[in-house]
Amino acid sequence: MSALAKYFLSENKVVLGYDKTPSPITEDLISLGAQIHFEDWANQLASLVSIETTLIIRTPAVPANFGELVYFQEKGYSLFKRSEILGILTRNYKGLGVAGTHGKTTTSTMLAHLLNESSLHCNAFLGGISSNFGSNFLSNPEAEFTVIEADEFDRSFLQLKPYASIITAMDADHLDIYGTVENFNKGFQDYADLIDENGLLVLKNGIPLNTNTKTVTYGVEDVNADYNATKLRFENGKFLFDVTGSAVDWKSIELGIPGIHNAENALSCIALCIWLGLTEREIRNGLQTFKGVKRRFEYHVQRSDLVYIDDYAHHPTEIKALLDSIELLYPNRKKIGIFQPHLFTRTRDFFDGFVEQLSRLDELILMPIYPAREEPIPGITSEKLLAEITTTKKILLPASEIVNYLETVQDGVLLTIGAGDIDRLVPIISKNKTI
Repeated sequence: MSALAKYFLSENKVVLGYDKTPSPITEDLISLGAQIHFEDWANQLASLVSIETTLIIRTPAVPANFGELVYFQEKGYSLFKRSEILGILTRNYKGLGVAGTHGKTTTSTMLAHLLNESSLHCNAFLGGISSNFGSNFLSNPEAEFTVIEADEFDRSFLQLKPYASIITAMDADHLDIYGTVENFNKGFQDYADLIDENGLLVLKNGIPLNTNTKTVTYGVEDVNADYNATKLRFENGKFLFDVTGSAVDWKSIELGIPGIHNAENALSCIALCIWLGLTEREIRNGLQTFKGVKRRFEYHVQRSDLVYIDDYAHHPTEIKALLDSIELLYPNRKKIGIFQPHLFTRTRDFFDGFVEQLSRLDELILMPIYPAREEPIPGITSEKLLAEITTTKKILLPASEIVNYLETVQDGVLLTIGAGDIDRLVPIISKNKTI
């Protein structure tokens, strides 16, 4: 939503918006001129907006009974989803979509950086803050391409018409929206069918999708994929891998951010960028200079005795990818994780997966479930989750007690994990562990 807000601010429009709590993103929008509020302004809207001059864009994260939303509905305003507006704004460009239940934010941001550093340049609407250009919105009006993070939540990505697309993963999620795994998979098939028949689908090998669009596959240590990343390694402070593929045999590609999952994300970008015409030199330079995305494997402390990384992982598959990468990079270090479950339905639907992955930690600090738009579900609690996790050293704590508890953590690899408001702890932990 904030990327759209930045777009309209760049077009000199008046932007008003609601968010549940203040954050660095809302502070950034306010500094750019947006009028952001954190209370329900339903009783004030009549004096602030008019149906003739106001575009209302809603996110499905807003509860159906929220006063401002009810006001707009009762007064007959047309309400648009974020994805609908994205579809309208990008229809005059060649859209490069990045979809998938995991990795789409890092991959779309990496793709935007690669193109922006090349002769092609691009526009971009992203789901995370790029560490390279400090925003989730990139404007190059003369560019031919627009990178779009294609979100499967609420079937939003079906509003797009991509020229080409990457699909990174299709692990079931958002079953509160889709109902069944079959419906979820159909949503991705419907999205794949929207890709221009003259375009390209870059698909992680093994994802069962079929389309009339030309398709290339990719995978890490996967000889059956069209593009294969091999020999992932960490040498002299550099994260390196090799790539083999159609007319490609590149050695020692350096990626600016480490991690097995990031090498996989980079591989998909390599495949698409080769098709778009970027040179090997442009691709290597873009990958080497990529600094990542805020809250995606983001380093905050790197001492000889303690490393602190913050990550947005909120699904068992994402937590697995995170921990696999930690074990590759720091094989003999103790792993301490602070995890905030996100949504009661996700905790219920993937309960066993969370238990399996969180049990890999040497020490776990578990937080209460972050509800977002949901009401509690009887029997689905952090207490129940903690009881099933086999890690010997584990504790359930509210956010208010975590910083004091962490005074006992002096070494190892410390992780904050989750998609709720756990990010509010990150600057406090970083400051305390840097001293």
